[in-house]
Amino acid sequence: MRGFWRGVRTLFDGFGWWRQAPGAMALGLVPAVIVAALATAAIVTLAAFAPALVSALTPFADGWHPFWAGALRVAIGLALVAGTAVAAAVTFTAVTLAVGEPFYERIWRSVESAAGEAPDARYGFWRAAGDGLSLILRGLLVAVAVGLIGLIPFVGTVLGAVTGAVLSGLLLTDELASRALTARGLNRRERRRLLRTQRSTALGFGVATYLCFLIPLGAVLVMPAAVAGSTLLSQRLLHSTGDSEVSASPRPPRQEPPSQASRPVRSDRGSNGPCPSSGRPD
Repeated sequence: MRGFWRGVRTLFDGFGWWRQAPGAMALGLVPAVIVAALATAAIVTLAAFAPALVSALTPFADGWHPFWAGALRVAIGLALVAGTAVAAAVTFTAVTLAVGEPFYERIWRSVESAAGEAPDARYGFWRAAGDGLSLILRGLLVAVAVGLIGLIPFVGTVLGAVTGAVLSGLLLTDELASRALTARGLNRRERRRLLRTQRSTALGFGVATYLCFLIPLGAVLVMPAAVAGSTLLSQRLLHSTGDSEVSASPRPPRQEPPSQASRPVRSDRGSNGPCPSSGRPD
């Protein structure tokens, strides 16, 4: 649990960056506001059609006792809400990071420069878009799984909500930390290996971010802090784990072939002279 709360504190350390770089953090609100407005419109539309959608999914329950038919439809509705929350959180993060790439790069560089570790590598819009698409696909799979878990009688709603928070938290941490870790030369497999070494810390950061996203306007206000906090998280994970464990250290130098002087000299066939020694004095 200590690592979990360390991850939660790292997110709130990201809020402290409003004092360090208020201009960059304020600009980080712009893409979050735009994407949040679109996401809110989609969620409101889904909520308006949810009762009709649930009824269309359960025509077989029309002949049931009203209590059992109502219980089934409420369970399906709650499962739909839980799955939608997961899908909305990961989609919001992916789209916002891709759309706001220039804004969030300023926040990232500000945090890295303060630590004296700013890499020269650029993340780029297309890499952000590719990672975002991967996040959306994984998030949809998690949303389906959460929706199915929510159908379990009696415990499905709670179990689905907890599962959604845990899995979504890990996905969000992976995506938010990708910029700082990729800039240090870590590929996707190495990034995930690093996060697994301190899974509880990564989970604490991701779950805290996910829960903040569920608060009205929370996603907009938290997004710049999440970018700053994920950069701090990446630095701390690398420092505590050691770069060599995730292949972030420089590769060993290539061995040069031995020089002509150090090569052993082989005598020509048929020569009557003695073979040269290995170079050591008698």
